[in-house]
Amino acid sequence: MSARLNAFGQPIGPALPDWSPRPRPPRTPMEGRTCRLVPLDAAAHGEALFETYSAAPDTRGWTYLGDEMPKSAAAYRARLETQQTSEDPLFYAILDPARGDALGIASYLRIDPGNGVIEVGHLHFGPRLQRSPAATEAMALMMTRAFDELGYRRYEWKCDSLNAPSRAAALRLGFTFEGIFRNAVVVKGRSRDTAWFSITAAEWPRVRAGFAAWLDPSNFDGEGRQRHGLADLRAASG
Repeated sequence: MSARLNAFGQPIGPALPDWSPRPRPPRTPMEGRTCRLVPLDAAAHGEALFETYSAAPDTRGWTYLGDEMPKSAAAYRARLETQQTSEDPLFYAILDPARGDALGIASYLRIDPGNGVIEVGHLHFGPRLQRSPAATEAMALMMTRAFDELGYRRYEWKCDSLNAPSRAAALRLGFTFEGIFRNAVVVKGRSRDTAWFSITAAEWPRVRAGFAAWLDPSNFDGEGRQRHGLADLRAASG
């Protein structure tokens, strides 16, 4: 960001003469080729989500989340009934487009329309969704809504600094690491240092081009294996 000088010779940021607060994300679907995201509905999605999380070999996927694996489908549905009414975080279910069953959840949170800042979080992908093209496309769809549809300036990803898979995922998806907030929060009786990542509107076109190239069917062989990695394709896009 290049600095300007004010009347006192002090450096100041670029002017935003046409800036106005951004709309809040709508409760409407986001459609992709390998997945679709819809507003979370406890009655429609609770049973499938409980089944997919129960299919995991253990509960390590809950370690860095704010809650624990529920004891029953009924208990989980009750939790989702609270989440589905929340405006911030605003939760979505990630669906298999062919079968229609829920494979995971994601949300927008810390939504700041006045400054054009929005965060993605509360990500919990079931075994079928993990490390799949649909997982990547779900994140691309949420970024596309934030930047292209709603005009946000900054898109954030935060996680426990000890959560190595989440930090690696952020970098793979095109986020820039910004640092560690020490002793940021208390989670499950533990102190958490939080790692911060972001993508800005200026960076988004390159990130978007990388997603488009990686998600293209031609990037996968007959066994569904990628031909080129996401980071490589993003770099190749300039």
